[in-house]
Amino acid sequence: MNSQVIGIDIGGSAIKLGRYDLQGKCHQLLSVSTPQPATPLKVFGVLVDAIAQILPGYSSPGLGVTQGEVRAIGIGLPGPVDSTGRTARVAINLQDWKDVPLAEWVEAKIGLPVIMANDANCAGLGEAWLGAGQGIQNLVVITLGTGVGGAVILEGKLFVGHRGSAGELGLITLNPDGPLCNSGNQGSLEQYVSVQAIRRLTGLDPAELAARAYGGEIAALEFWQQYGRWLGAGLASLIYVLTPEAIILGGGISAGAELFLPETKAEIERRVLPSSREGIQLLIAELGNQAGAVGAARLALQTFSSLEL
Repeated sequence: MNSQVIGIDIGGSAIKLGRYDLQGKCHQLLSVSTPQPATPLKVFGVLVDAIAQILPGYSSPGLGVTQGEVRAIGIGLPGPVDSTGRTARVAINLQDWKDVPLAEWVEAKIGLPVIMANDANCAGLGEAWLGAGQGIQNLVVITLGTGVGGAVILEGKLFVGHRGSAGELGLITLNPDGPLCNSGNQGSLEQYVSVQAIRRLTGLDPAELAARAYGGEIAALEFWQQYGRWLGAGLASLIYVLTPEAIILGGGISAGAELFLPETKAEIERRVLPSSREGIQLLIAELGNQAGAVGAARLALQTFSSLEL
């Protein structure tokens, strides 16, 4: 039997699902709108209906499931999950989420084991499995978007720390006297390299700023050079701690990487000893908005490995 898992990425506007086999082949994709307001029970209801659409043999809610080839479910959420991968501690852009036992709810309704993780962690696992990080055992994935998230993959496995919340790469300190961060930190990396930071610093969205740079505007080009230096300084701290084989840059800002990546590399070379950065690769993410669902599926495969047979 070709065992399969379902990977799910719950976002503020859409819930993306995919059914994958052990080799990473996708057998079905589905995207549904996140209910508004996105309260736990409303999201749960939509989620169960969506799972039923891509789960072969599912009869109807409450009547059980003929499991068939699907053995487990992985779920990525926009916020921290407890260390057991069972409870959503909070969920950003979703309403009234605090210590929600979503894994238990889904298991009780669907009849399959469930594991959960932060969506950025899932995206990292996805890139490591089927994206830019294939074949790399130790890597860092950093997402440059509205905020700055990330994931740490060590020896092929997601590292979440003893409380389940490790890998908040955007919250490391870049400037101790910098702008206040929603996390309570001051001058975090996120305050310099996120979409919100770019808007604060320039009054422009990254896409507009990139277009101006490609058009030869000096001020825009100079900003992206400075952006590359900030990012390189932040990555230098991560390299010293983790000495990864590769760093993968994802998120919307990474689309303009050629504008800042040379400065990022130069800053890393300037700040990091050769013994800590030898052979390191800086790569661009490949899976786009499917990375979260792919990684959630991979998380399920790794967590319930005994079910793969």
